[in-house]
Amino acid sequence: MKRILFITTIALLAVMTAMASDLTIKKSPKKHNKLLKTKMITRPLPLKAGDKIAIISPASTPGEDNPDKAAATLRAWGFNPVIGPHALSKCHMYAGTIDQRVADLRWALNDPEIKAIVCTRGGYGSAMLLDPMTHKDFNRNPKWIVGYSDITALHSAMVCSGVMSLHANMGGALGSRGANDSINLMLRDVLMGNLPSYSVPAHPLNKMGTARGIVLGGNMAVFTNIGGSRNWDFLDRDNVSGRDIILFFEDVSESMARVNSMLQQLRLKGVLSHVKGIIVGRFTEYQPSNGYTDMNEMLAETLNGYNIPVCYDFPASHDEDWNYPMIEGCPALLEVTPQGVTLTFENHDTPR
Repeated sequence: MKRILFITTIALLAVMTAMASDLTIKKSPKKHNKLLKTKMITRPLPLKAGDKIAIISPASTPGEDNPDKAAATLRAWGFNPVIGPHALSKCHMYAGTIDQRVADLRWALNDPEIKAIVCTRGGYGSAMLLDPMTHKDFNRNPKWIVGYSDITALHSAMVCSGVMSLHANMGGALGSRGANDSINLMLRDVLMGNLPSYSVPAHPLNKMGTARGIVLGGNMAVFTNIGGSRNWDFLDRDNVSGRDIILFFEDVSESMARVNSMLQQLRLKGVLSHVKGIIVGRFTEYQPSNGYTDMNEMLAETLNGYNIPVCYDFPASHDEDWNYPMIEGCPALLEVTPQGVTLTFENHDTPR
């Protein structure tokens, strides 16, 4: 009897194992296909005259004239700006509570009549808005989010949700520099569907070469601080797997030691060994130290050890005179030659 029970038990275990194996085989393609469906980064549709653009403050509170002056520039371009209810709210160092800022962000993202979102300023607090959000919030109605500095957290969330985003001057520069400013006009052209090609002078530290990949990056402190977040890190290994990346970064008021620490974090995380090209923007408001003449010299010790093109002092920075629009998640061609640097954004969606 015991022998019969033993044999029966073994047989049942064999059947259950086979069923589990069969279930795994049947489920795997579904999971794989689901991943494939999310492997595209969508470029938002071009804006046209009369389109609504929301102006919101996801981070710190701007100056009181910021939203209105930014709206005037957008209106001069033929758009219809609408200012978020909490654009001038205050709560400690932030433009309102988390709930207020999330409400403005959700309103701007979910309203299908709003075709783009311009942030008033950076500062602090954008990453605080991500936990209540979902990828659906960001990709249900694909549209541009425009900003830099702390807004890098939202760019990362957008790309992770499958939508391109715009690292560019925002409310302050739009208002103070006006509708006819050359860099503001670059932003207008991208919003209206034109893909830019930038040519900048050579830098003595540049490392020559050519690279193709999707452009990712922004404020170095912000994207390293959210590094490793489960849903929102656009440099997460799963997110960059199977992709070619051109990484760009800049920062303000960070010491050379702190920037080197962030650089080593990217190295240890495996980001630097994965990217195909690196664009170093301008670092501002820091003091040379420890025998280095400037930030680029310190960065080159690590970056130029990789067999990829690297360029320095590219127009991406907190200096609004030196901050060209960079399309996060967009494929581009980077060419670094002795004569100079060219970055050309390319006209197609790309596998994520």
